[in-house]
Amino acid sequence: MDLGLQDKVALVFGAGGGLGGAIAASLAAEGAKVVVADIDEAAAARTTDAIVAASGKAITMAWDVADLGLIAPNLERIRAEFGPVDVLVNNTGGPPPTPAAGQAPEVWSKFFDSMVRSVIALTDAVLPEMRERKWGRIITSTSSGVVAPIANLGISNSLRLALVGWSKTLAREVGRDGITANIVLPGRVATGRIVFLDEQKAKREGRTVEEVSAESTAAIPVGRYGEPQEYGDAVTFLASTRASYITGSVLRIDGGLIASI
Repeated sequence: MDLGLQDKVALVFGAGGGLGGAIAASLAAEGAKVVVADIDEAAAARTTDAIVAASGKAITMAWDVADLGLIAPNLERIRAEFGPVDVLVNNTGGPPPTPAAGQAPEVWSKFFDSMVRSVIALTDAVLPEMRERKWGRIITSTSSGVVAPIANLGISNSLRLALVGWSKTLAREVGRDGITANIVLPGRVATGRIVFLDEQKAKREGRTVEEVSAESTAAIPVGRYGEPQEYGDAVTFLASTRASYITGSVLRIDGGLIASI
């Protein structure tokens, strides 16, 4: 199946990490020119090197999404090297595990800026050119906590849910311009973030990481954690021309973990 992504320009955030890196690699494998963006330049460079080694096209950009002053100059560099952005993958880091109650206002503000305000500002910056070309994809990676809140992830559950309402509203506003806006959410995909969360839970509950992991796996209908590539491939399909009639949606990539309909 031709996904129609040859030479499309894809800007992927958090692309030095497990999920973002898998998304970047999958898009590149379909012929997209990928901008590998991450606050950790060394991690982003490793993703870029792997893409180039596989005969893909990619460049590395060190990018702190919370710094809105970087948006204009960085987009100008992307235009100069690859062209205007066709596919934007919003994928920010998550906050540390915390209860919902008792968090200082400045903590809420810090993560709102890095997880919500940054995504909206980045999207607003690429939309005008997408509208001019009558084609674009806005894909925002969140968390299964937006459907079924996860214990001790109070900040993440709350702030990521704001992006779901924003994306749904945006989809209605830009649909006639050939632009889609969708949310993707991972269940338990085998990345460093999941290892960290399992370790934190084990520490809180006085158990081993192996016990926590086994308990989590038992709750997943397919009986295992997901592979990052499986997540990346699903995102790549949403970015494709084949997914032109999918917008305003929330796609669960969770192995059936979330029990609600």
